[in-house]
Amino acid sequence: MDPAATSPALSVAIAVLAVLLGLTGFGIYTAFGPPSKRLTDPFDDHED
Repeated sequence: MDPAATSPALSVAIAVLAVLLGLTGFGIYTAFGPPSKRLTDPFDDHED
């Protein structure tokens, strides 16, 4: 069996990549999906 295929570093790298992709997807969904209707612009809230 190839030692690189069972390396703990590979498992950690895949886990980090999965978390990164999940957070990116969640951010895009929050910014452009249905939840974006509830977002407000803080600069519009505080007029000078």
